Amino acid sequence: MSEMKVLTADQQPETGAALKRALEMTAADVVFEVRESGMRGRGGAGFPVGIKWNLAGAASGTDKMVICNADEGEPGTFKDRLLIEKYAKQLLEGMTIAGYAIGSSRGIIYLRAEYTYLIPAITEARRELIDRKLMGSYILGGSFNFDVEVRPGAGAYVCGEETSLIESLEGKRGEPRNKPPFPVNSGYLCRPTIVNNVETFVNVPHIILNGSDWYRELGIGDTTGTKLFSVSGDVERSGVYEMQMGSTIGELLELAGAKDVQAVQVGGASGATIAADELDRRLSFEDLPPGGSVIVFNRSRNMMNVLENFLEFFVHESCGQCTPCREGNVRLLDTARAIRDGRITSREELKDFFMLAEIMKLGSKCGLGQTSPNCFVDIVTKFVELPGGKGGM
Repeated sequence: MSEMKVLTADQQPETGAALKRALEMTAADVVFEVRESGMRGRGGAGFPVGIKWNLAGAASGTDKMVICNADEGEPGTFKDRLLIEKYAKQLLEGMTIAGYAIGSSRGIIYLRAEYTYLIPAITEARRELIDRKLMGSYILGGSFNFDVEVRPGAGAYVCGEETSLIESLEGKRGEPRNKPPFPVNSGYLCRPTIVNNVETFVNVPHIILNGSDWYRELGIGDTTGTKLFSVSGDVERSGVYEMQMGSTIGELLELAGAKDVQAVQVGGASGATIAADELDRRLSFEDLPPGGSVIVFNRSRNMMNVLENFLEFFVHESCGQCTPCREGNVRLLDTARAIRDGRITSREELKDFFMLAEIMKLGSKCGLGQTSPNCFVDIVTKFVELPGGKGGM
């Protein structure tokens, strides 16, 4: 295993140091530094953060919004919860720097409904930062103002998608919006809005203090920075691990003590399910989806039961707005049960359902319907034996 370059606890920046450095720069220079770092959103979609900030900063209007997506509803993901528990001040500092960069004076943390117990930690951190003139009015004695409020979600998985989240914040049913317009032009209450997740904002102070070149060197190859992964399932040491972007999944599983591996689900239920002979694949936006969730299944697990569990989740969490997702997930669940019960006995019978999976990916309105077929395709293709070979496309 190569030597890991990670941000250990004793490397955390002094509270306020990054904000002070940022306020000595122009807003454009802050955006430039973040853009040059190559950091992509740590929530799963992977959109370049600096480009998003640049678009919002250049959008017309002075009333702009910074939103932190702390909804973390992906099954098997718990890294953002840990970050809020331990680094709430750093999260708020990152949001404040973002506010300065795009010209915003207001931020909102959209907090997962099950995480309301974290509100006191955020409130205490905010109070301390305001007392130290690192948040609120006239930050560090200057003219910049920025404050943050917390809004609990209502337990909807689809609100992890940024436009559904914005709809929820506006008091509406959590459903994805049509794009364009994009949130950077017309987001919360029609204001230019950036939406980044907890881990993304926590990275920002490091980039401002240490520079974009330093951050780029943390990654392997063309990927930049480090990434947190929530590891659970059949491992000896479950927990949150920080790895260089571009590390192999095998390196991560070695740290977690995974043995007798049959399958690994990477990036959550909507990510990729890989077999034991694929552990040399890399955790990056170009290969395995680095959304944050890694669930390990040993050879005692029935993968068809795993598939049924995840498809039941998608059927339940679909907002029902578009037909490919609303109806398609139900059909895939019925098909998985038919395979499990022996009512589908040949590969030929699966062709229409693999075609359905492709239609869902192309025709669904948001990431839920576009990615929910992944577990069906991966598990049926790699782990189901049928006459004519494995159940491939």
